[in-house]
This record gives sequence, C-alpha cells and structure tokens, in this order.
Amino acid sequence: MDLSIITEPNLEFGKGISCCPRLGIADHMVYDLKFKARKKEIFIGAVGTSKSLQSLKEWIEKCSNPIEAKSKNNQPNLYTSFCGFNETTGFAAKLIHEEEITKKILKKDLTSILKLKNWNKLVSEAVDLFYNNIRFLAQNRNVDVIVCVLPNMLYNQIVNKADFEVEETIDDDQPEDELNFRRALKAKSMHLGVPIQLIREQTFQETATQQDIATKAWNFCTAIYYKAGQTVPWKLIKNESRTAVCYVGIGFYRSRDRQTLNTSLAQIFNELGNGVILRGTQVDIDKYDRTPHLNANQAHDLLTHAINEYEFALETSPGRLVVHKSSNFTPQEIDGLRGAAEERRINSIDFITILDSSLRFFRDGIYPPVRGTNLKLEEDRYVLFTKGSVMHYQTYPGPYIPQPIEIRIFESEESPKTICEEILGLTKMNWNNTQFDGKYPITIECARRVGHILKYLNKADKPQIKYSFYM
Repeated sequence: MDLSIITEPNLEFGKGISCCPRLGIADHMVYDLKFKARKKEIFIGAVGTSKSLQSLKEWIEKCSNPIEAKSKNNQPNLYTSFCGFNETTGFAAKLIHEEEITKKILKKDLTSILKLKNWNKLVSEAVDLFYNNIRFLAQNRNVDVIVCVLPNMLYNQIVNKADFEVEETIDDDQPEDELNFRRALKAKSMHLGVPIQLIREQTFQETATQQDIATKAWNFCTAIYYKAGQTVPWKLIKNESRTAVCYVGIGFYRSRDRQTLNTSLAQIFNELGNGVILRGTQVDIDKYDRTPHLNANQAHDLLTHAINEYEFALETSPGRLVVHKSSNFTPQEIDGLRGAAEERRINSIDFITILDSSLRFFRDGIYPPVRGTNLKLEEDRYVLFTKGSVMHYQTYPGPYIPQPIEIRIFESEESPKTICEEILGLTKMNWNNTQFDGKYPITIECARRVGHILKYLNKADKPQIKYSFYM
C-alpha cells in the first residue's frame, strides 16, 4: 500500500505567506492590499428587529477592535485572537454601519407570521418579509452587503434539518418538500445585486455551546470582507514554472419537485480563486445508470462557455484545464469536454472525479489520520484525507470520524501527486470559514452549494455569476 502525507499548502497574503488564514491576515494582512482599487470602507446594511439590530451594532463595534482568544486554550493555533477589523490591522479597511442603512422588522409582523400553521406558508411569508426590506436597502441605499439578523423567535420556528450542521456529503440532494428559508431568501434576493449574510441573533451571545467570540469574529468579518469587496483575502501560491490553470467544478442538482435534473458549474479562474457560476442545461438519467451524466454536446457547450468567460476575464487562454466532477466521467463527456478544449488549442486537460470514500482508516492513539494523508488504492485511484488531525492545530478539530474523499483520475497530463496536492490546496479557498481544513475543493463545494440555491430560481431567472451570492 503506497501511503504519503502531503504538506499543508501555504497561502499568500498581502505581505507574506502562512498556512493559516487567521494568522496570515493578522500577521501579513489581506492579499488584495496589493491592489490600489480595493475597498477601504465597507457599508453594511441590515434587516432585523430593533433589538437584533442593536445587537448587530454592538457586535460590529466589538469586531472593530482586537478580541482575545478564549482563556482556557490548549490549541492556540486553532483558537487564535482576532486582529480587529480596522484600517491599521489585518483587513486594512473600516466597517461602516449606521441606522440610515438599516430596516426594522416589527415584532407584530413576526408574531403574525409565526401563528401560521402551514410550514411552507410560514417560511414563504418570512422570506417575503425580509426580502421586501432587503429590496428597499439595495435599491435606495449605498450598501455593499446586507446582514439579515434572524431573531431567536423566528429562527426557532423556521429552522429545519437542512440548517443544522451535519457531516458533509457530496450526495446530499435530498427531497425538499419543505421550503428552506436561507436558500429561498438568497435566491429571491439575488437579482438585487447585493450579497446578503444571514446571522442568528443568538450568535452575538456568549454561550458554552457556541464558538468562542474570537472565532465568530474571524468567520463573520472574513465573509463580510469577501462579499462586500468582491475580492479575496488570500490566494493559493502560484507555481511560476507551470502554465496558467483554469479549474472547473461540475455538479448536478434536482429541481425542488424532483422532476428535472440540471448542471451547475463553478469555475475558478486561477490561484486567486476568482471565477464565475454558470447554470447548465437539463440532463437525463439513464434508466440503467441512476447517476447523472452529460451527453457530448452538453459537455462541449458547458466547457466552451467556461473557457469564454476565462478568456474574457483574463484576456488570455488557460494553458491547462482541470475538470472536477462528483460522478464518474463517461466517454461521451470526455469527448465533449476534450473537443471544447482542443478547439481553443488547450492540450493539457485533466478529468478528475471526486467522491466521498466508503473507507474508514484508523491510526494508533486517539487521533484520526493526519490531514493530507494520501493513499494509493490502485492505478489512478487514491484516497485523500482533507479532514483529519491537523499538525498546525495540534489536534483533530472535528466531531466525527473523518471521511476521506476518493480521487479517480480518468485522464491527466500531471502526476497523481500534483493532482492530490492541488485538491488539498483548493480545500482552503472557501472564504466563508477561516478554519482551513475544508472537506472538498472549492470547485466541488461551490458547485454543490450553488445547486442548493439555483433550485429555487425559475428558468427565466438570471442567476448571479459570483460565489458571494451563494455562500
């Protein structure tokens, strides 16, 4: 059995490198500090009750200053102090939140909605209540991002199983007979052109069952910074000896009525993580093979669209294409994808399937295998632990026995080692969470999350192309 451990990939920041987003921002500042056109003031609009808006105001004021890590802390690299969000520290920007860019929701309106007995009607009315206020701010106020604070009385009523934090799986496209508040609100608000951030009122409270305050501040402020500035706080380190790479993730999602199956595509242009979201065509499922696949024409058109977007944005063609998909590649898919690449004279293209592995592994002692553990099962088939014990954290920061991902290399011009190293690096490109041990590369994670939102859009609706509207 061929086993190796991939070194934790470093990230590039404004003035240096680090393997950890939190330490990187605190010590070296955000990556886009290099750009003169970056935002230095971020206007945060907000929707909520009078009480929850006051809590948000106090929270933003708190986040503007450093916040010490929790006192009883045996893992200082996991629970790091927050540097503060201001012009002189890591984010090198200022959060601006004033009463004139907020909209208050009346308690009587909430109470009326919460009396509804029909679940879908209750959630639909709650979505409309928030949407109408979001729309006013987006159309009438200068805001970069809108925070929706969910009062405890509402959250406790509208939460469903999909909102709980559970073990991640790729194939989580379960029937959605009941409306999901978060997904429905993001989909309905998307056309307004201002990203939204949902947060529970309870988040502002310090309780033993929640994350520590410094960690909450890291995650909240990083997400706000990314969504508001349409920029990146960190990026992967580019190997200057290699050609420019375009990463593409292809996923599938069902309509809410389960009657149709569509493709979602997450395209990551380069090491910066810049890219676009594309909605593909409806696909069929073969009666003998229940796994969705594209036909040759659909695969060709989807990748052609992706290459067009890359060339328009970067004014050059990629030297190499890497296509990640959550199901095996068929000969028809490979023919269509390769044909699109060859038409643009892109000769280096990798077809990689990424799945949840059914295998579990254990090591001596109480901790699971180390993140980055890479195991060859057979030729072109590997297992990679993207979750596991993290050397930098000196612990395993997870509640479950970690499930590795399986990597199947259908075609590749690069070595398996390079393919697995790239996938581990791409797990760190999710700006919604500053704990860097993501399970899936952003290509697959983004395509999956995008599908959750796209299923709430009508065919005539035009989806936003930025990931910030889906996270």
